[in-house]
Amino acid sequence: MGNLPHETTSFVGRRTELAVLEASIEKHRLITLIGSGGVGKSRLALRAARTAVERRPDAVAWVDLSPLYDERLLLSTVSEAVGLLDHTTRSPVEALCEWLANRKLLLVLDCCERLVDACRHLVGELLTAAPGLTVLATSRHPLGATDEHRIDVTPLPLDGDEDALQLFRDRAARIAPQLSLDDPRTAGAAAEICRRLEGIPLAVELACARLGDSSVEQIAARLTSRFDILTDKNVWPQRHRALRTAIGWSHELCAPLERLLWARLSVFRGQIDPEDAVAVCTGGPLAAADIPAALAGLVAQSVLRQDGSRYRMLDTLREYGAMWLAELGEERLIADRHAAHFAELTRQAYAGWLGPRQVAWYRRVADTHADLCAAIEHLLRSDPATAVEMAGRAGLFWSCCGHLHEARNFLERAVDAHDAPGPDHTRALWALGIVLALQGDHEAAYRYGEECGISAWHDKDPESRLLAAHTLGFTSLLMGRPQAAYTLCDRAVRTLSGDPVKTPSQLRCMVIRVFALSALGRLEEAGEEATAVQRLSMRYGERWSRAYADHQLALVQLMQGKPREAEGHARAMLLGKFELRDSFGIALGLDLLAGAMAAQGNGVGAAHAYGAGLAHWHMIGHPEGGSPELAAVRAEWERQAREAVGGPAYDSAFNEGLVDDREKGLVRVLQGPVPGDEGF
Repeated sequence: MGNLPHETTSFVGRRTELAVLEASIEKHRLITLIGSGGVGKSRLALRAARTAVERRPDAVAWVDLSPLYDERLLLSTVSEAVGLLDHTTRSPVEALCEWLANRKLLLVLDCCERLVDACRHLVGELLTAAPGLTVLATSRHPLGATDEHRIDVTPLPLDGDEDALQLFRDRAARIAPQLSLDDPRTAGAAAEICRRLEGIPLAVELACARLGDSSVEQIAARLTSRFDILTDKNVWPQRHRALRTAIGWSHELCAPLERLLWARLSVFRGQIDPEDAVAVCTGGPLAAADIPAALAGLVAQSVLRQDGSRYRMLDTLREYGAMWLAELGEERLIADRHAAHFAELTRQAYAGWLGPRQVAWYRRVADTHADLCAAIEHLLRSDPATAVEMAGRAGLFWSCCGHLHEARNFLERAVDAHDAPGPDHTRALWALGIVLALQGDHEAAYRYGEECGISAWHDKDPESRLLAAHTLGFTSLLMGRPQAAYTLCDRAVRTLSGDPVKTPSQLRCMVIRVFALSALGRLEEAGEEATAVQRLSMRYGERWSRAYADHQLALVQLMQGKPREAEGHARAMLLGKFELRDSFGIALGLDLLAGAMAAQGNGVGAAHAYGAGLAHWHMIGHPEGGSPELAAVRAEWERQAREAVGGPAYDSAFNEGLVDDREKGLVRVLQGPVPGDEGF
C-alpha cells in the first residue's frame, strides 16, 4: 500500500484547503472533493495522502479509477490497490470487507465520476465493515452516500500575488527559465491570463506550455481573442468555459499530426507505451516515424505526462481527445485497432511463454492490464471469436498475476459468447479450469476440464490434449487425487515426443507429474523428475516451471533430512515467483523456506518467513495460512523454531514478518545463495 502516483511538478498553494482537508480526514470517515475537471482535486487529495504516508507508510492506498469505464472492474481495482489478490470463490466485496475489517487505512478513490453509483454502494459496504477505514474520494459529482462530507474544490485565488499567479510563475520557470516576470507589463499579462482562465490549474498549465514559442503578452492577447469562438461549446457546460478555452486553444495550436495523435490516444485506458502508441495510432497522414516527435510535442504542451518511458493523459484531456475522435469518425476504427493490437500482444506473450522473455511478458501483461480488459470488452461485442482466443491466451498470465476474478469473468463470458469448437475454445476452457481450481471451486473446475478434454479430442491437436491433461491433472491434485493427476499427465506427456520448447504444455504437465509423485511419497522419482524439469527450464531460460521444480526439490530434500540444500532451492523458487509477481507461489515458497530454516535451528529466520508467508496467504484469501498438504509437518517445524530461540523472540520475529512491507520482507528472506544461477 502507499502506492501514490509520482508527482512530476511541484504543489503550489492550497494551504487553507489542505488544512481543511486534513482536519476533515481526522473528523469524518467519508470525504468527497467535488469540482470540475482540471480544478486540482486529485493534486489536493494526493498532497493530503502524502502527508498521511509520512506519518505511517502503510496507512494509505491510492486507487486511480480514471481508466475504468465498467463498474465490473471496480472491486478488483480497489482490491489490488489495497494489496488483496483474492484466490477464493467468495464475492469480491465480501473478501474486500474482510481484508479491511481490522485495518486503519485512508483509502483514496480518485476520479469517481463515471462510477458514482457503484462507488457509493461499495463505500457504504466498506465503511460498515471496517471501522478503521476513512475514504477520501474525488469526483465531479457527489457520491450521495450517507454521512458524506463534501468539500468544494474551487479554482485558485486570483487577487494580488495569490496561488494562481504563483502557479503561473512556477510553471513558467520550468518551461522558460530565462523569462522574467518582474517587468510590470509582463506581470500584468500573466495576471490577465490567470484571470481569463479563472484560476483553473489545468488551464493555467496548458497556457504556460506555450511559453516555449510565445511571450506572456502574446498568450494573453490570443486567449482574449479566442475566448468565445471554440467549436466545442455544446459539449462542455458553460461553467467550464475557461477550461474549454484553454484546452481548445491548446488543441488548435498543436500541429495537425499532434492533434490526430491526441484524438487516437484517447482510446487507451492505462499508461501508454510508445510501442503500443505506434501500433494503434499509425495510419493515414500519421506515419509510425512521426509518432515519437508527436508524443514529445504533446508532452511539451502538457497534454501528456511522461512517467519513465511511458505516458499518461489526464482524464479531462482524454475526454477532449475522444470528442475529436468522434468528430473524425474514427471511434470504431481506433477501438478495433486497439483491440486487435492487444489481442496480438497476448498471442506474442503466449508464444513466448517458454523462453528467456517469459518474465518480461508477465510484466508486459501486468502493466497493460487496463487496456487488455478494455480490448476484450470491445471484442466481446464486436468479434467474440477473437475474444475467446485472447482470453484463453491471457488466462495463465492473469492467474499468476492475481487477477482471478477478472479472468473468470472474461473467460466465462467469452466461452458463452462463442462456443464454436477449435483450439482457441479448448485453450479458453483450459484457462477457465485453472482459474476455477485456484479459486477452490474444484467441482466446477473439473467439469470444465472434462469439457476441455472433449474439445481437445475433436481438435485432434497434441497441444489441445496437453492443455486438457494439465487442467484435469492440476484440479485432481488440488482435490487430493495425486494418482489420477499423475496418470493423466504422464499419459499425455508420453504420447507426445519432441522438444518441449515447441509444446509448452508438455513442461506444465511434467510439473504436475512431479507434484503428484511427491504427494504419493515417491520422493526419489519426484527429485529426479524435478531435476529434469529444472534442466529443461534453465535450457530455455524460463522461470515458471523452474520455480516449481525448485519447490519440489526443496520439499524432497527437506523430507530426506537435507535442510541446507532445501533452503537454497526454496530461495530460488521465491526469486522466480517474485520476478513473475506470483503471490500464490511466493506463499508456497515461504512455507518451505521457513521449514528449512527451522530444521537448521534458525528460529528467528523461520519465524520471520512464517509471518511473511501468512501475510501472503491472507492476501490471496487463505487466512488459515500454509499449504494444506504440509499442515502436519509445518506444525513440527514451527515447534522446532520456537524451541530454538524461545517464545518471545519467535513471536517478535513472526509479527515483524507479518506486518512488514511484503516486498521488503521478501528481500530479506531472499538473501543467501541460490543454486543453479550459473545457468543464466
